[in-house]
Amino acid sequence: MSYATIEDLEARYGELSSELEDRATVLLDDAATIIDAYVTADTTDERWLARLRLVSCAMVNRALQASESDAYGVSQATMTAGPYTQNVSYSNPSGDLYLTATEKRTLSIGAPYIGELPPQIAWVSADD
Repeated sequence: MSYATIEDLEARYGELSSELEDRATVLLDDAATIIDAYVTADTTDERWLARLRLVSCAMVNRALQASESDAYGVSQATMTAGPYTQNVSYSNPSGDLYLTATEKRTLSIGAPYIGELPPQIAWVSADD
């Protein structure tokens, strides 16, 4: 069960070709599976559904863009005029689905907390 539809994805990132729609449908299901591994979502709460939709669409858009664009997701690029060198490194070269730090915060995954551990003192008596 996916948390977003093709229409949700297109509303955020533009119209998809029919070929990409088929792939995006599968990726939306995959994104939901990944999200479900991290959180148990309350699908009756509209605010949670909005978060799930937002994160699912972002994950799928990254995966689709990685395969469609030469420049999308470039994390490092080097060019030299002579003797003609060009190096490009992609942040997601294989188009994997993953959660960014912002998306994890959106879903309250790994939220920071402050706590304390009470000290444990073991008393040993001389009679033991």
